[in-house]
Amino acid sequence: MEIHELVVEMKLLERRLTLYEEKYGVLSEDFYSALMSGKLEEYDAFDETRADFSRWKGIYETWLRRKQAYTKQMKKRDLAKAMRFQPVY
Repeated sequence: MEIHELVVEMKLLERRLTLYEEKYGVLSEDFYSALMSGKLEEYDAFDETRADFSRWKGIYETWLRRKQAYTKQMKKRDLAKAMRFQPVY
């Protein structure tokens, strides 16, 4: 994936993460940390939160992978050469 494609996809994922962050009142990073450490087990009894948490986790993990790919590519490239100067749309 090209750098500009990663940026666009990350921004789309961030929009989806924002919906969960606003609904539950915490940032995705904090949610993910709590979920992975087993601190949210009490919510497993509720179908809606179980489904939401599953989707939220998947979106966040996808965002993390894209962020890692972006960071890896940016370390290899000069920022001035990575930038796009014409609108994509």
